[in-house]
Amino acid sequence: MAPPPPTNAPHVCLSCVVIVSSMVLMDAYLVEQNHGPRKIGVFIVVSVGDVCFLIALRYVAIWVGTELRTAKRGYAMILWFLYIFVLEIKVYFIYQNYKSDRKSLDALTRKALTLLLSVCIPVLFVILVAVDHMEYVKAFRKKEEIRNRLFWVVVDLLDVLDIQANLWEPQKKGFPLWAEGLMFFYCYILLLVLPCVSLSEISMQGVNISPHKMLLYPILSLITINIVTVFIRGGNMLLYKDGRVSGILMGKNVLAIVMKMCSFVQFRFNIGSNTSSLHHFTAFFYLHTVGCVME
Repeated sequence: MAPPPPTNAPHVCLSCVVIVSSMVLMDAYLVEQNHGPRKIGVFIVVSVGDVCFLIALRYVAIWVGTELRTAKRGYAMILWFLYIFVLEIKVYFIYQNYKSDRKSLDALTRKALTLLLSVCIPVLFVILVAVDHMEYVKAFRKKEEIRNRLFWVVVDLLDVLDIQANLWEPQKKGFPLWAEGLMFFYCYILLLVLPCVSLSEISMQGVNISPHKMLLYPILSLITINIVTVFIRGGNMLLYKDGRVSGILMGKNVLAIVMKMCSFVQFRFNIGSNTSSLHHFTAFFYLHTVGCVME
């Protein structure tokens, strides 16, 4: 029986530092939002939850370290799912506390919460992918294509977090209850699933990784992020007069959609009516998009 691969201790420590520090800061938000005896009760609840989380993290993080130099990212997906699942539950209660106290317009702490999430979540994803440890990827160009792909995943994560942050940052007029709940849990599902899709594509490719064959994530991100979030931001501006909508990220979504449509037109122009398959079309527009970015 072959011995298990060695654990990369620095990688395990780095991922644990990012996870634990973000969880502790979320706990600080939850405790400070309560007063009197309720603060003690909240502190006890989050402490018990953190102990259970750390027990699971102790094993999962080590398993992630053992697969670091392999082509597998199965445990990385488990760790990501566990982290986002617990983190977003805490974010939900923080957001609800802010919602119940709309008179408190402490913009600095709210924006600090957004900044914390926009740093910790993408950083953990980059750590779990660990492109620099992919020793089985020999070609420099291929490794750069993977980095370029991960860059777009990180941008998509920031896009989703920007949508979610509209719920707790100060606003003149609140959204309807159903709209707030739908928006939060839609972002929650995207944060849970889409990075796992990217990690699973890397894992399924194996040692002979080919970035141009990793097609599922670009299609899903086009539909669930680039198209849907344009309507979400457009609705916020038109219906609720929300002046905090990010025009830059909205422009990014429009640009991404236009690039994909131009790729389709160019594909049709090059091959005429002899369309071989949906797989060839998808491979073409993804390669075209990556090529435009790299050039």
